[in-house]
Amino acid sequence: MASGFGFNGGRSRCFAFWQEFSKCYAQTDNPKECSPQAEDYLECLHHTKEIARAKAIKEEFVKKVQHQAAEGRKIADVLADGVITGVGLIQRDGGTGSERSKAE
Repeated sequence: MASGFGFNGGRSRCFAFWQEFSKCYAQTDNPKECSPQAEDYLECLHHTKEIARAKAIKEEFVKKVQHQAAEGRKIADVLADGVITGVGLIQRDGGTGSERSKAE
């Protein structure tokens, strides 16, 4: 696609980045000076940074949902056991309710 023609006959989406890189590379004595332009062109072609960012956002979202689900289960367990256990008047699982609330 570096020719500038896309699949539909028009300019490809990355042609402008290719032109910037090509212009820099032709004018410089040190090709390492064109690394930002090369990086932009490769990002346009492969979307590596965009994909990595999307994965990080998705992982954070999944963690948040799992945490909320765990909190919801804790609340549901307390409500299912009844109000008396939540107050600490009845022992639950070998310990008093007040000990359980301190552990949480």
